[in-house]
Amino acid sequence: MTKLVDYRVEGGAAHVRLDSPHNRNALSSALVEQLHAGLERAVADPAVRVVVLGHTGGTFCAGADLGENSAGDPHDTALARAVEMAALLRAVVACPLPVVGAVDGHVRAGGLGLVGACDIVVAGPASTFALTEARIGVAPAIISMTLLPKLTPRAAGRYYLTGETFTAAIAAQIGLVTMAAEEVDAAVAAVVADLAKASPQGLAASKALTTAAVLAGFDADADRLARESAQLFVSEQAQEGMLAFLEKRRPRWVDSVR
Repeated sequence: MTKLVDYRVEGGAAHVRLDSPHNRNALSSALVEQLHAGLERAVADPAVRVVVLGHTGGTFCAGADLGENSAGDPHDTALARAVEMAALLRAVVACPLPVVGAVDGHVRAGGLGLVGACDIVVAGPASTFALTEARIGVAPAIISMTLLPKLTPRAAGRYYLTGETFTAAIAAQIGLVTMAAEEVDAAVAAVVADLAKASPQGLAASKALTTAAVLAGFDADADRLARESAQLFVSEQAQEGMLAFLEKRRPRWVDSVR
């Protein structure tokens, strides 16, 4: 099996890195499976106190792998991938270890859901963010479960709709990331050092207080949002939007605006 996630332990931190730069760390089924395995491996290791979720290449995560081949009914495939995404985000939120995001690259669509699922996020100067779902005819349905509890309402209303790109500094202002830093590795190391001062029990219990409402949201809404996401993905507009994306052209509705 091709390795798409790099795993190493250093100084009590399990560094779990998305390592599929050839497709901008897009969330293929294989990558998602390996991310789950990395989280489980970290939790099972008594020497690990914190998970650092990072990336190789210039993109943290481009979101869903729109080029991934699949067989069978398109709606069923879209539903399965939405359920898969929801399970991944819930696993990050429910992880008893603190999860620190280390981002110094581009983050798009579902990649923002991963950022929202982390407990603490450091974003570097090469980071850019955009919620581009509306531009291809879909919506950030599943990832709303980790994003809406973090973003200010005005920011969500703006960036969900416009799809515009914003910087690490703005991401910190609106609550998407914890801090913008010039040196990501140094800032992450400082966070990890602070976390290492806490007991495993204290960390797990304290994290549970901050994630209870988010997990309740998954339990209440994940199935409905997965179905809604699947319906959008198989719609005529979404098919045009994704085809235009893959063909690197503008979708038809852009040219219809006068």
